[in-house]
Amino acid sequence: MTHDLLEQGRRILARQPFNVLMGATLDTLETGRVEMRMPLVPALLQQHGFVHGGVISYLADNALAFAGGSVLGDAVTSEFKINYLRPVADADALLVIAMVTGSGRA
Repeated sequence: MTHDLLEQGRRILARQPFNVLMGATLDTLETGRVEMRMPLVPALLQQHGFVHGGVISYLADNALAFAGGSVLGDAVTSEFKINYLRPVADADALLVIAMVTGSGRA
């Protein structure tokens, strides 16, 4: 079942044109948990050489949608907040891990 969920998630990710541009991949997709990775290339950096905040936000948004969708069914992110604690520099890739800690109907 977990392998089927991962393969389904990879197919969905491949159908997102923006994701194809960004190059993120699903490493793990289980019910309530996802790991996504994105290689860092110079085009994703801002003027100080740090990873652009929008890139980090994109990856978080997609991971949240996949984690939530693995529990609730087809889903999109309705809201989230990011606090940037320190810049990302000199890395080959970003890795995000998202986990569902609670779910239900609003």
